Amino acid sequence: MGPSDNTREALLLGVDVGTTGVKAALFDLNGRLESMGQAEYEVQHIRPAWVEQRPDDWWQAVGVAVRQALQSVANGSERVAAMAVSSQAPSLIPLDQSGEPLRPALIWMDRRAEAEAAHLAETVGFENICRVTGNRPDAFYVAAKLLWYKNHEPELFARTARFVQINGYVNYRLTGAFSMDPVHAALLQLRDYSTNEWSAELCDACGVDPRQFPDVAACHHIIGEVTRQAAEATGLRPGIPVMTGTVDGAAAALEAGVTRPGVAAEMTGTSTVLLMPKTGGAREPAFINMPHALPGLDLQLGAMVASGASLRWFRDEFGTADVHDGDPYEHLTNEASTVPAGSDGVIFLPYMMGERSPLWHTNARGVFFGLSLATPRAAIVRSILEGAVYALRHNAEVAARAGVPIHEVRSVGGGAKSDLWNQMKADILGIPICLPEVSAGAPFGDALLAGMGIGLYPDPDKSIRTMIRIRRQYEPVEERRQLYGEFYQVFRRIYEHLREDFDLAAQVTASD
Repeated sequence: MGPSDNTREALLLGVDVGTTGVKAALFDLNGRLESMGQAEYEVQHIRPAWVEQRPDDWWQAVGVAVRQALQSVANGSERVAAMAVSSQAPSLIPLDQSGEPLRPALIWMDRRAEAEAAHLAETVGFENICRVTGNRPDAFYVAAKLLWYKNHEPELFARTARFVQINGYVNYRLTGAFSMDPVHAALLQLRDYSTNEWSAELCDACGVDPRQFPDVAACHHIIGEVTRQAAEATGLRPGIPVMTGTVDGAAAALEAGVTRPGVAAEMTGTSTVLLMPKTGGAREPAFINMPHALPGLDLQLGAMVASGASLRWFRDEFGTADVHDGDPYEHLTNEASTVPAGSDGVIFLPYMMGERSPLWHTNARGVFFGLSLATPRAAIVRSILEGAVYALRHNAEVAARAGVPIHEVRSVGGGAKSDLWNQMKADILGIPICLPEVSAGAPFGDALLAGMGIGLYPDPDKSIRTMIRIRRQYEPVEERRQLYGEFYQVFRRIYEHLREDFDLAAQVTASD
């Protein structure tokens, strides 16, 4: 994308710190994408279920991605009116008194705190935790990770002055101010979901003081301005207002225009998240429950762990040694398209790192079912795509039973680039899949929050409806819908038959 001819129009900057990289995007005030920059970093798999990242890697990648975005438009830095940052969540990031990380972060994918989650469920009470926090006790949330940190690294724990989330760490590097938004705060599992007050019982159980966490402010609240030191690291000009920001899923819901019940957003990158807005009522424990980035709404998240990561695993281990140019994922999906629906009978369970909703089963693992000596590689690739969507359907069915039906899904993120995968989603879910015209991911929602923070969008819901334009819609094909329905039933039965075997295998592995 070459430099823009418009050198005077104000721009809004959205930055998303994802699981495998940063995306930074500049938008005009009407929500049109002007430029984008990206930078990747390492995900450290320390041992099975132990997953860490270095906070400085996020910051370095933010600098690279932001500079790329700024360089693609004329006078980019001078035109940025405001910015906001979103991130993967939740994570355990302990800082010392000077604001330096004491250890690598335990990111959302890390499952080492299983025993601590079980301990909290036993001592505080499973139902009590669900009632207070809106979510089931699980190693996914920060509470269990905090207890692991306290139990296993007590010296570092004692030196910890404060805890932040990923976008809070980036905000600190940008402004020198500590921050936290209501969405990240809910995923700590230390606060009362209904009153937004800290739970003394849960904080005591994890050995933390609420004062170790930043004050919670609205996602579009201005927390500070870009400092001169941050400007040198990123290419931004000093003085740009920075908002509190939010979780990547909440930002993606804004990008997709998901602000009312019935219309959901599906975001596939490393993982897949199905974002379903709701107003009040009971919170389904099979899902992750958190506030919407817009006040007055809630989000139910059907969160799968390794959908896109499974395709990346295949790419890295088996897939693209013979590909020297072009997008390797495009090569894989083109290959998959040569096989008919149903993948020649191969069914893939995408639980390569255990699974979150609706199973919440850490010991679940990936399975290829139905292989034969006649199975082509293309069928295996297609089964990975189909398996991810079968898991998506499972979440949608649980939502419908919980009184949150979905009649349309809007797909955003890297997975939305594939026509084959989009049509597959329509056929397997049996509902339309819509693609917004702008597909920049969470940075669009970040930019919208930035604009709200400086008063550009006094009626954000109206502004979102004006900005969001659907560029393509995929309708289910009845013949494939019926076929996929039959395969889906087998998919569900395979897991049920193997559920206890997954746990047994985990015990054997642990004792090896």
